[in-house]
This record gives sequence, C-alpha cells and structure tokens, in this order.
Amino acid sequence: MSKLTADVQANLMLFVEETKRTNVVWGLKNEEEGWLACDSSEFEESEVMPFWSSKEDAAQQNVDEWADFEITEIPLDVFVEDWLITLDEDGVLVGTNWNAELEGKEIEPSELAKMYL
Repeated sequence: MSKLTADVQANLMLFVEETKRTNVVWGLKNEEEGWLACDSSEFEESEVMPFWSSKEDAAQQNVDEWADFEITEIPLDVFVEDWLITLDEDGVLVGTNWNAELEGKEIEPSELAKMYL
C-alpha cells in the first residue's frame, strides 16, 4: 500500500525522510530513452525527471506508456552528489514521489540537495 497522498508537500518530505533512511532513490529507465523525463505540468518549457522513495511507488507508475521502463535504484549519495548537480546544470526539475494521479512536487535540484544537508 502506498504512503503517498494528494498532499504533494507531504510526499516531498516523505521522499527526503525515506531516502535518507534507505539510502536509495528509485527511477524508471529503459534502453531506448534512458531515464524517464517528461514535460513539467507546473513550468512551461521545463522538463522534469520523476523519482520515488520506494520501489513500490515507482512500480505503480511502471504501466501504460511507461510500461517498457525498468524500475532502477540509485544510491542516495550518487543521486545527491552527482545527479542533482547535473540536473541543475541541465535545467531539469526533479519530480518527487508522484502519486497515482501523477501529482507530485516539481522542485529545483539545488533546492532538493539543500534538504539533505
């Protein structure tokens, strides 16, 4: 059962707390496109890359148009020290713990990195 709710701010906090505890972040990846990224629903002409704090929540999105992606883990230290810096440089937002309705906080990578300090 998912812990995610309609409260995107609470889901963001859950993302940070859970990934700190497990030291793992989950994303969706396939050979053809690489890591899943899509257009932002909040910011025009911005791209967002979704990540989840649990494999189960990532699996809920691994359907329909994203069914050909694999649920893939990223060590938290690599995510914070490499990914967030690169995504920030590339101007890509981070989507945290999108729920079943694909609602979730879209946050600047640098802002998310600060939450781990």
